[in-house]
Amino acid sequence: MIRLLTPSERTALRRILPLLRIDRRMLALSILIGSCGLGSAIALSATSAWLIARASEQPPVLYLTVAATAVRLFGVSRAVLRYCQRLASHSVALNGMDALRQNLYAHMSRRRTDRLTMLRRGDLLARTGADVDDVGDLVVKTILPAAVCAVVGIGTVIGMTLLSPATGLVLALCLLLSGVVAPVLSMRGARLAEAASRRARTELAASTMTIMDGATELQVSGVEPVVRRTLARTEDALTAATSRASRVLAIAAGVDRLAMGLAVVAALVIGVPATASGSLAPVLLAVIVLTPLASFEGTAELGPAAAQLVRSAAAAERIAALLGEDEPTAEHDLPAGAAPAVEARGLSIGWPGGPVVAEGIDLDLRPGRRIALVGPSGIGKTTLAMTLAGMLEPRAGRSLICGVDAWGASRAHASSVVTVTAEDAHVFATTVYENLRVARVDLTRDDAAALLARAGLGPWLADLPDGLDTLIGSGGTTVSGGERRRLLMARALAAPAPLMIVDEAGEHLDAATADALMDALLAADPARGILVITHRLSALEAADEVVVLDRQGPGPATIVARGPHSRIVESRASYRWAVEQENR
Repeated sequence: MIRLLTPSERTALRRILPLLRIDRRMLALSILIGSCGLGSAIALSATSAWLIARASEQPPVLYLTVAATAVRLFGVSRAVLRYCQRLASHSVALNGMDALRQNLYAHMSRRRTDRLTMLRRGDLLARTGADVDDVGDLVVKTILPAAVCAVVGIGTVIGMTLLSPATGLVLALCLLLSGVVAPVLSMRGARLAEAASRRARTELAASTMTIMDGATELQVSGVEPVVRRTLARTEDALTAATSRASRVLAIAAGVDRLAMGLAVVAALVIGVPATASGSLAPVLLAVIVLTPLASFEGTAELGPAAAQLVRSAAAAERIAALLGEDEPTAEHDLPAGAAPAVEARGLSIGWPGGPVVAEGIDLDLRPGRRIALVGPSGIGKTTLAMTLAGMLEPRAGRSLICGVDAWGASRAHASSVVTVTAEDAHVFATTVYENLRVARVDLTRDDAAALLARAGLGPWLADLPDGLDTLIGSGGTTVSGGERRRLLMARALAAPAPLMIVDEAGEHLDAATADALMDALLAADPARGILVITHRLSALEAADEVVVLDRQGPGPATIVARGPHSRIVESRASYRWAVEQENR
């Protein structure tokens, strides 16, 4: 079946399967138990056929005792062994899925940030969720059934050949028909379904995430019915694609039933004359006729196994694309003992595939320095922060961390020097305390309470029903926008990195609270360097340097002014006017 996959699918599977870290001993045990379970089913059928046929001859009852006991043994062991096989195989698969997700998250943490942020959230969720499950199901639904069928099929053909060579040959041919033609048809049907439904499933996941995350905004804007109709059309397309593929899968199932019928009929055609001629014992006629009914129980699972192989291969391709197989994985470490510093030299910035949004930027952030970056919305301030932290590749010039290129620096080393709190940083669905420990694992509860107080959340913490152990909804949905923002600032202050970049610290806060929070950030640990991106100007007296980013023409933005807050107020009329408006 592997040979029927495309080269890209085989390449993706070869890359992704090792990430499952399959326990080979447990997999071998699963195959052994599964083979014994299916073998018990076939032995049950054969023994029952012999017992019924022999009992019809009315021999002494003791002649039937062993067969009757064997029927009980095979009947009980069939169920017990199948249950044990399910336990063993699912243990392998679930541990494999867990290992694959851990490896996937580890790879994503080193992946180019722009490649991840350009994916729709629903698409990213589908690749780390359903696609990982599909790859893990390859063990239980493809590898295991195929191995068990091969082992038991060979054993059954050998046993039938010992009874009747002609019947054994026919059974082998029919098993090949059921085990090859039906899976090929199943793979075709699964490929049709996969090709037609791949986009539909991505759109379904993305639309569902949009409705779940933005239900309030969609209702207010009146476009929720439009999004729901789009979701319904996507579901209809997915259903239609599945229905078209089901026709081919039904034909595949029919081929399996046809092969089983041919084997039974052929056994009758061969066995009846042999019995009449005396070359085959009458009781064995029932055995060679009824045994194939159970022997095709294994091949019946090969069709779904082939379909699962196609789904798993397609999922492996999407996961491989998420990992970025065409990207270099080498990362350079920062020099040991180097003084922490973030520098920009003639830096031009912009998102990959987009225009240059700002250029000619020179910046120097070191421990103890307070820099405020201001400018109109959409001018490139957040893009600059991502580039300085090594998350985006410079379009020109250099972005340095500890004197080496930030782009391509080891993420672990870079984050130990500079931490970034983005405007849309995530608030996790856990306790207040755990949300702060995201920045520093060894944060004590007393330190956490102190950081919240510095961020202006002391009274809020005192009013919480469970204090630091109060649960917060995913994305901060159970707190106000201002509380969410101050919680993120407290997390930023908790980070141990000597340099800190904070994007829009005062967003969603009233003027007095925003100014107080800005004062707390700029007056934080004097040994820490901080770059604050903000629209609010009136609280920047404590900054060592204010950098104004703006456009002076139709081209990219540049630094139009820099220096202490008071000097820019005196020298730049637009800046002074904005400060006056805030003060009013």
